[in-house]
Amino acid sequence: MGAPRGLPSCGAFSSMRQLTWLFLLLSAVLSAQPSPSPAPLIVNVEHRRANSLNGPWHYIVDAYDTGFFGYHGATRKDGFFRNAKPRTPADLVEYNFDDSPTLEVPGDWNSQKPELFFYEGTVWYEKTFTLHLNAGMRAFVYVGAANYFSRVYLNGELVCEHEGGFTPFNCEVTGRLKDGANFFVISVNNTRRRDGLPALNTDWWNYGGITRDVMLVEVPNIFIEDYFLALSRNMQEITGWLRLNGAGSGQTVKLRVPELKLEEILKSDSNGLAQIRIAVPKDIQLWSPENPKLYEVEFSNDAESLRDSIGFRTIETRGTDILLNRKPVFLRGISMHEEAPYRSGRAHGTKDSQVLLGWVQELRANFVRLAHYPHDEATTSLTDRLGILVWEEIPVYWNIDWNNPHTLAIARQQLQEMIQRDKNKASVILWSVGNETQLSEERLRFMRSLVGDARTMDSTRLITSALQPRSDVHLKVLDDPLGADLDVLGCNQYIGWYEGKPEDADATVWQSPYNKPLVMSEFGGDAKFGLHGKPDERWTEEYQENLYRHQLRMLDQIAFLRGMSPWILMDFRSPRRLLANIQGYYNRKGLISDHGEKKKAFYVLRSYYETKQQSH
Repeated sequence: MGAPRGLPSCGAFSSMRQLTWLFLLLSAVLSAQPSPSPAPLIVNVEHRRANSLNGPWHYIVDAYDTGFFGYHGATRKDGFFRNAKPRTPADLVEYNFDDSPTLEVPGDWNSQKPELFFYEGTVWYEKTFTLHLNAGMRAFVYVGAANYFSRVYLNGELVCEHEGGFTPFNCEVTGRLKDGANFFVISVNNTRRRDGLPALNTDWWNYGGITRDVMLVEVPNIFIEDYFLALSRNMQEITGWLRLNGAGSGQTVKLRVPELKLEEILKSDSNGLAQIRIAVPKDIQLWSPENPKLYEVEFSNDAESLRDSIGFRTIETRGTDILLNRKPVFLRGISMHEEAPYRSGRAHGTKDSQVLLGWVQELRANFVRLAHYPHDEATTSLTDRLGILVWEEIPVYWNIDWNNPHTLAIARQQLQEMIQRDKNKASVILWSVGNETQLSEERLRFMRSLVGDARTMDSTRLITSALQPRSDVHLKVLDDPLGADLDVLGCNQYIGWYEGKPEDADATVWQSPYNKPLVMSEFGGDAKFGLHGKPDERWTEEYQENLYRHQLRMLDQIAFLRGMSPWILMDFRSPRRLLANIQGYYNRKGLISDHGEKKKAFYVLRSYYETKQQSH
């Protein structure tokens, strides 16, 4: 049942909210009506017929979830999603979207409204729009992401609900739209939960709201729902598949790659699925950071034409090497949160991505770790064009509810949605199933399940996870049992910040029982921009600079190291960072301040990467 999952656990609330919870639980049980799930995800919405619903949405903050179970003017049957209005001046209606303030969508509520800076709970969004229906078309509302639990209503009717704050979903609304005025109401609840992903404790801001694009997408009755194209490991074929929604066997779709003079007629089976296998011309240009070549790919039939820009490359490992297009590559990287540059808040859209990835390029980096959740699709579209390799991750973070079947189901769902959205992005080479998860048998079973899912969904990419080493004075051993299941070992370590002094890195030796490549996925330390002092004085730029120098010296001695993504590109908000005058609710490990100012360590890392670039 979906309704109870949309609310926080009872233990976190007063008796009044417990009664609210119990009422909703009882209502769901008595109704015996399953909550509608999202429709299968439609990919490549930006190249389809779509009407943007971005812009101002009216909102109501509902800390007690009043709108779910009735209030004056909102019956238990109707709730707030009916957008009720007084029928006479004497009617008592105690909510009104039309006169409520607005929030910009996409955007988080925390950075838009000071009074919502720390808010966790339900906010109701409402938008009225006018639509003139096109005959013979199907319609879907597409939400790029909303954090964390969402219910979508069209003209007062629940059309779907979704759990997860960083992946897209869409609901079919065919036959429910009116010709003329319509309205959507979306309830979004960002309350942290023990059984959620992430769970109760994170080191980034819990930005709530509709944080990515909302669109109304129109497609034919039979339409191209999804597809996947990849270069085979032997580089002789382009292989993959295409899936038609609403089709049976015998439907045809033409696939063209004009620049390569490729054309193929695909035919669907009884499930609407068509297999793709095309010989590759010898003059194909392979995608790489040095040459991020994208080809225009066209899918078409009598009802629609859909285009995409796709790069072709291979990624694999051989012993401790990572091979891009069969050649060893060293990943000169940086980790990055989806924090908006200059203004703070949740980053979104191409403009924010251009600034953040522009800084990545300034570092002379060829690799970015998108921590700790899937970022905006605008980011991975841009990494494709810029030639920046990508580690993409789901928020299986720290200690979650390993024994809870619902938690595992949500992790698998978010993994599927991430892979489904970005599987045609050449820049994405690593799927990560988690970050800094503590050793236990329950955790190992959970994580191995995700690794298996990732391999089943996409056998063309490498699987990783950010692990933690076993420490013994100056010896670090990467022997986490999960390492046996991964293609690439990730490792987070903070010698010189949470452990010892920066100089301790010089005497530290690294070992691993696995003959696999290592990406040092995190290291670093805090510094407030403009705060100066001696190299042994914490929080200063000089301390961070000194730490980086010792870390890089140590990393050069690890024989199986094939990349790194230090923590982190830019300072980001975190409720765990409380030190006045230094942190102020910011994690200050960024090489760049939240105002775009480069710290001294930025130039240390850039100089190191310039040397690596020349040697490789």
